[in-house]
Amino acid sequence: MDNMPTSVDASIDRLKEISTWVSSVQDLDQLLELIIETATRMMDAKASSLLLLDQKTKKLQFKVATGDKGTDVKQFEIDLGQGIAGHVAQTGEPLLIADVAKDPRWYKEISESIGFQTQSIACVPMKLNGDIIGVVEIIDKADGSSILSKDLKILSVFAELAAQAIGNAREIEHDKKEIRDLKQELQGKYEIVGESNALRKVISDAIKVANSKASTLLLGESGTGKEILARLIHRVGSRKDEPMVVLNCAALPETLLEDELFGHEKGAFTGAANRKIGKFELADRGTIFLDEIGEMSPGMQSKLLRILQEGVFYRVGGNKSIPVDVRVISATNRNIEEDVAEGRFREDLYYRINVIQIHMPPLRERRDDIPILAQHFLDIFKKERGASDLVISRAAMDLMVEYDWPGNVREMKNALERAVVMGNGKQVLPEDLPAFAFRPQYPGLEVGLTLKEATDAFKKEFILLNLRHTDGNRSMAAKKMKIQRTYLSRLIAKFGIS
Repeated sequence: MDNMPTSVDASIDRLKEISTWVSSVQDLDQLLELIIETATRMMDAKASSLLLLDQKTKKLQFKVATGDKGTDVKQFEIDLGQGIAGHVAQTGEPLLIADVAKDPRWYKEISESIGFQTQSIACVPMKLNGDIIGVVEIIDKADGSSILSKDLKILSVFAELAAQAIGNAREIEHDKKEIRDLKQELQGKYEIVGESNALRKVISDAIKVANSKASTLLLGESGTGKEILARLIHRVGSRKDEPMVVLNCAALPETLLEDELFGHEKGAFTGAANRKIGKFELADRGTIFLDEIGEMSPGMQSKLLRILQEGVFYRVGGNKSIPVDVRVISATNRNIEEDVAEGRFREDLYYRINVIQIHMPPLRERRDDIPILAQHFLDIFKKERGASDLVISRAAMDLMVEYDWPGNVREMKNALERAVVMGNGKQVLPEDLPAFAFRPQYPGLEVGLTLKEATDAFKKEFILLNLRHTDGNRSMAAKKMKIQRTYLSRLIAKFGIS
């Protein structure tokens, strides 16, 4: 007996070592199998089971089991408080039963149903952050010896370590599901599609800022998807269960914009027959997205600044201050810093809305995403038209990749939809794409030029086009044009290209 504590402590130390590699398993089902297999070996058990508690139904479910009847037992569920396992899950206290036939808590129906003879049981709870998540039980010793109190102690420590591993695996599983769901949502509802570094950075920045209340300014050209990005920020943040309210500041004159933002009291002006709740009030505890904020008049800029500074506003015609907790996301396609410098936009308001800035890159700056995005839209249109075999020809795709898309994603989606509608139903061809998008444009060409002058004009434009597509890399441009780099350099010098 004097050696028992040492023996127990050594076993526990061994279990802690085992827990290191057990915890490294991220797949939940694989982890549960590993846990119960490890427990069976450590305890030299005839059979063992791991049951998890369903928090909704309050039933224990056999997730994994070893022994001759391990597969059969998995069909059963146990009510909380039912049998030895149910009692342990309910009380949170481990049990060692030397002879189950003499214990009134013994739920013999399962053993009798599957034809398994049980003599003794050691059952311990699995606790995670103070809550019971399940139990581990071992049934009899393989060598016919008795289950001892030291076995119960070792099993209890093991169950504690197993619970932590299960908790970690559940978190990883939840995170993976969130990522999968988010990716599907990005591609489906939000149409944020692509694998380019530029797009990855945008999404990463959006996710980082999502749980912050900091005002966020989205910059980018028309059609790049700024509103989509704003919805993503709201969707993945802590305010996702609260409203997101959208308002285009360019669509309304100042008086109507004020009414839309702040609402009005009954009788505030002719025709105000009832009180109106404004966008800020509707967005309380949620998010308001102010699109095209750069178009806002100086007067409205001042009123917006007040609510951002003080967190309160007044309805039109009202004298009662209304506090709100609103996350503000703004967007503009203007050069707002230039507007600030030239006095068209208030500097103090700019600093208020520009705590976090995210730039949505134009499509021409992420050309690697064009084939992916094109296929995404094609899949949507194929489903709508029932044209499952429709593909984009290589020539059409090359044209789409080369085109600069001044209207960005919005223009591309419309162009491809037109191609699907107007095409032959089998293949998107270059001639199906909008002519304006792919008509060659050669600035400087006009009637009256000599052939040499026209040829030089074309050469210059062609060189500029390839330099733009290679970010000014002369070697890459020369390779693309299938000419020597030295010859390209001479042409650049000849045409005065900087």
